[in-house]
Amino acid sequence: MQVFNEEAPDVAQAFGGLIRAVAAMPALEPKIKQLIYIALRAAQGETTAVTSHVLMAKQAGATRDELKEAILMTTTVCGIKGVASCLIPALEIFDKNHVTP
Repeated sequence: MQVFNEEAPDVAQAFGGLIRAVAAMPALEPKIKQLIYIALRAAQGETTAVTSHVLMAKQAGATRDELKEAILMTTTVCGIKGVASCLIPALEIFDKNHVTP
């Protein structure tokens, strides 16, 4: 994101506005939004994106089992890729960090 902000600040700012607008939508709880994001990125095998959102999900109230299940759900659509690349690092981060929701 730093390179994005440096090289295309106007586009990065617009993208940030989109993210804020989606995050502010009221129908889904923040925890559910984080779990959906984690599942989508795990389905793509994006370990960095998944692990960067683990603590946000935990802070929003997600449990270890919910995190695990969100990642495991990706097998029904995308096969084992997301589980193989994302499950262990996500659970390690979840287990290492104490966050008060």
